[in-house]
Amino acid sequence: MLYREAGQFKTSYVADQAIFPIRQDRIGLAVILIAAFVGVPLFGSDFFISAVMVPLLVFSLAAIGLNILTGYTGLLSLGTGGFMGVGAFACYKLTTVFPDVNIIIWVLVSGFFSCGIGILFGLPSLRIKGFYLAVATLSAQFFLDWAFVRIPWLVNNNTSGAIEVPTRTLLGIPVTGPTAQPEVRYLVILSVVTLLTVIASNLVHGRIGRSWMAVRDMDLAAELMGIRLYRTKLLAFAVSSYYCGVAGALMVFFWYGSAEPAVFGIDQSFFILFMVIIGGLGSLVGSFFGAALIYGMPIILKGVVAMVGLQITPATVEHLTFMTVGALIILFLIIEPAGLARLWQIGKQKLRVWPFPY
Repeated sequence: MLYREAGQFKTSYVADQAIFPIRQDRIGLAVILIAAFVGVPLFGSDFFISAVMVPLLVFSLAAIGLNILTGYTGLLSLGTGGFMGVGAFACYKLTTVFPDVNIIIWVLVSGFFSCGIGILFGLPSLRIKGFYLAVATLSAQFFLDWAFVRIPWLVNNNTSGAIEVPTRTLLGIPVTGPTAQPEVRYLVILSVVTLLTVIASNLVHGRIGRSWMAVRDMDLAAELMGIRLYRTKLLAFAVSSYYCGVAGALMVFFWYGSAEPAVFGIDQSFFILFMVIIGGLGSLVGSFFGAALIYGMPIILKGVVAMVGLQITPATVEHLTFMTVGALIILFLIIEPAGLARLWQIGKQKLRVWPFPY
């Protein structure tokens, strides 16, 4: 009976339309943020921070970007990996040309380059949709894969053809490069993801988000209501690509430390798409749930196998992961198409009326 809104009165329209209208939700969010910003750096091991929390945040941000386009606007995209690569290569070029500028600024700016590419490949979205739009974004993925390999200028003519992250500092503390501590890299990524998640939440709960959802539900009716389809769809492509670009820059500079073009292949695009499907289309919380489940599944499988005393190779774990992900996608599409986010909403609704049955 702790999760109850009885006695919580709203005295203004702003309070009534708040994203978290129930006090317990706001308290819970504050506890999660305190645990993330304070508890994890203080009590988490270097392995837990580097191998679990950092990639979880990176993939969550990429899933939010794809969810804005696919979940909220209804435009299917298979070019997420390529847009992440644009952000990573743009950040690399910017930080090598302007090494004195703070790397966090270039991470945020690099998303605008991905935004421009996303708008370019989003131009056909007014004329085509559904499967045909997916093929168009798939062609963007293949073109960007080709460009990352065939244009050596992107990596400053490096013979390895890979991005090699230099050491950059913030207030005299290394945040990128081999000397950067896991806690520092984690806090930088967490700050960026928190900021962009708040911005995305305000977008989807405002006029722009309502326009996206109207286009998703029925674009013809949305156009008759006065929504400009072309501008709305291109804006969705721009915002989605920006988030994916920033996620790609964070992945290379604060997680991998170096990356080859193969990192941003079609496999990465499908990987992010699976997170969105299982987490829940049209849900920011679902993006975090999907990233946690998909990325954490190999770790869980390894732990379960070790507990029962079996010895399997990493390749077997990878195959089991693919099989499990496929089974989960089919299961959710049949039983709960809205994904984990919908299960979370149902659980919260049950708690709001518990122990009463209504």
